[in-house]
Formats: sequence, C-alpha cells, structure tokens
Amino acid sequence: MGYRGKVGEQTKARELRATGMTLPEIAHELGVSKSSVSLWVRNVEFVPGPRRRGRRLRPNALQLRKQAEIDELLEEGRRRIGELSEREFLVAGAALYAGEGAKRDGSVLFANSDPRMMAFFAEWLRRFFPIEESRLRVRIYLHEGLDLEAATTFWAEVTGVPAVQFGRGYRARPDPTIRTNKHEFGCAYLQYSCSRTHRSIMGLVAALLSWRGCNPG
Repeated sequence: MGYRGKVGEQTKARELRATGMTLPEIAHELGVSKSSVSLWVRNVEFVPGPRRRGRRLRPNALQLRKQAEIDELLEEGRRRIGELSEREFLVAGAALYAGEGAKRDGSVLFANSDPRMMAFFAEWLRRFFPIEESRLRVRIYLHEGLDLEAATTFWAEVTGVPAVQFGRGYRARPDPTIRTNKHEFGCAYLQYSCSRTHRSIMGLVAALLSWRGCNPG
C-alpha cells in the first residue's frame, strides 16, 4: 500500500507531531518507518514536548520481523559454512586479502576496524606462512579524543602482536561532515615486510580470481 492509501495514518501522524512527539515516537506509535513519518509531517510546525524520562520504546511489528529475519539468516549462515577445512581456510583468507589487503609488491599489509576480520587474517597468515613474529608490526588509526592506550591493548590481544611492536598511532581529527560515529578502538593496520610472503599471497589471489566464473567469455 502506498502513501496515498494511508490517509488515516498520515492524519494521525500529523496530529501526534502537533502535540510535540518526535519522529521515532510517532513511528513507533503507528508501526511505520521514520522516513514515512518525516514525509507525512514535513509541513507541521514542531514544538518539542516535555522529555519522557525513563521511557523506552518497545520495538514495533516491523522491527520485530526484521530482527527475526536477521537471527534466522545468521543461524542459516552458520549452518551453511560449518567448520572450515584446511583448504577452505586457505581460500577464505586469500579472498579476504583480495578484498582488503595491499597489492603493492614488497609487504603484506591488511587493515580493518572489525576485530573478527583482523583475528581471522592474523591466524591465517601464521597458519600458512613461515612468519617471524618479531617482524610483525601494527599501527592504529584513531580519532582524537579516543584512548590510544586502550586501543593498543585491544589490538595487541586481537592480533597476537606485542604492544612493543606497535608503531606510532595516527591521530585523525573528526570531521562532522563525513561521519558522526567513531570506532572506539579505531582501525588497525597489520604489516609484515617480506616480499616473498606477499608474492605468495598474491599468487593465491591470482589463482582464486582465475576461476572460470571470474572470467566472462
């Protein structure tokens, strides 16, 4: 049903907006999306009402269906993947590096803000290549105002690289025009300076991308 078929909800939304209710509150009350409410009440003068202290909005039917679908598909994904064999782990790591790793010759470099990806790659690198642990380096990209010491401790645990092997962290000035949220522990860059290891990884990537499905025609 389109917006034209929701005259009753539109009218109710406008009435609620006039009482000082916020867009999320109206969306919850009517069981519709906030974007729909925003469209319906765009011409209604808004005077904020008194704050409802301690009030927690219960999820509406749409939110409940969305979360149920997410939970269902997460479980389905776990079932479909199951336990990775040694070969599957090798291929998965090559695919991850193909998407997130540095391609320039001479050094293995993998960066991400997701600790699961960083832990996966660090384990993969150690599993399939003769790594000299003392040559591993990590550098952190972190917004100003966030705790660099806490971030260092966090990424040292994730990657298994001692904090003494971390380079100087890069402090970024937050730009409100780009994003409003920040990663608490920033983005980590894991580096291993070894041209042979990098070339070996790129050989795996090349083999992966030479699969017939990646070459149309």
